[in-house]
Amino acid sequence: MFKLGSNPARSREMALLIVDDMPDNIGVLRGMLLPHGHQLFVATSGQGALNIAAQVSLDLILLDVMMPGMDGFETCRRLKANLQTREIPIIFITAKTDTQDIVEGFNLGAADYINKPVRMEEAQARIQTQLQIRSYILEQREQAERMRAIVNNMAEGLLIIEADGRIQSSNPAADYLFGYAPDQLQGNSIFDLLDAAASQEYRQYFKLIASDGSGMQTQQHGSREVQIRHHGGTMLNVDLSIMPMFVRQALFVGLLHDITRHKLSEHALRREASMDALTNVANRRHFDTCLENAWQSAVENEQELSLILLDVDHFKHYNDTLGHQAGDRCLQQVAQVLRTVAPPQDALVARYGGEEFVVLLPDTSLDDAYALACRIQAGMEARQLPHPASTCSAWVTVSIGVCSLQPHAAMSSELLFLNADQAMYHAKESGRNRVCTEFAPTEKSA
Repeated sequence: MFKLGSNPARSREMALLIVDDMPDNIGVLRGMLLPHGHQLFVATSGQGALNIAAQVSLDLILLDVMMPGMDGFETCRRLKANLQTREIPIIFITAKTDTQDIVEGFNLGAADYINKPVRMEEAQARIQTQLQIRSYILEQREQAERMRAIVNNMAEGLLIIEADGRIQSSNPAADYLFGYAPDQLQGNSIFDLLDAAASQEYRQYFKLIASDGSGMQTQQHGSREVQIRHHGGTMLNVDLSIMPMFVRQALFVGLLHDITRHKLSEHALRREASMDALTNVANRRHFDTCLENAWQSAVENEQELSLILLDVDHFKHYNDTLGHQAGDRCLQQVAQVLRTVAPPQDALVARYGGEEFVVLLPDTSLDDAYALACRIQAGMEARQLPHPASTCSAWVTVSIGVCSLQPHAAMSSELLFLNADQAMYHAKESGRNRVCTEFAPTEKSA
């Protein structure tokens, strides 16, 4: 970084304009400045100075006050009135040393004065100081513009938030995430844009940090997943991290990373891991997990838990006769029947393995489970899928076992499945294409 008082090699030439109607004065200043490698321009009138300043990016203007026509004061006034040239520093070079003249020059925006006759060392020092200041300002502006470009092109949303939660500024990515036009987020409260739990948590965090006047508690409030309220009303998932910063007031920097696609992918992966690819119902692993959860819930709430277990009759003969592709289509039809019969909303339909399917029914009595099983059996027959190798029907049929019990802590969830399996075995032994029930033993006999 360029420091005042140093004399490093500059990254570019500094462009200076000398304005004086006297060639001798111009010669003196040129002779003084040329050894320093500056890019020099010369004008002999105020209008000439305005013309050059409009075409060249100048770093400093050395301006004579006393000139015919447009004097230095008027030239300075016009330069400072023009947005393109108003920030160019101006040093007046003049023999007018009255306080009133000097004050007028500074009021017009002059940066400094050099008195005539010019004292070389003093003039060089004043010019060098203004060039150093100019270089520093340009460097800071370039860094600010570079930082602004980085912030504006970040993929992550960035918010500057005041201690009371009001958003002070936002970058385009944050505007897009929240669904607001540029500058519309300003003045909104971050607490109103977060889900209720996150809003309460951050209110407490902001209050804690803002009350710490020493600024010791500057830890980042780690990145965490929250939901934000889109301008359209929907809730979106983002990762949010907030870091306090203490300048003249307590402010917070918030970074938001959109994880919508990640959540969709995560959901898809979870669904893929829990679903049977062929039949599009739950797989055995997911069923086992749900059975344990439903069992614990039934124990805690003293509710009945029912299970329907069904098997496609003579499925091996069906595969041997019609082929495995037909067998796959048959299993898909069975799964479709189970979904179409529309069991209770909290029921789980799963493929247990091979041609076996289960329906888990929380808080369901044996009578209700039996009635549902009968509808499944009738629905399967109604499909009228030809089964030329079956000895019990011309169509594909199912044998169904039903069990219902009220779990207790001393019992195992395996008991529910074992009794449903026993009931299905009875259905097969009784001629297939039917529903049988098996009452589970009581807690005492278990």
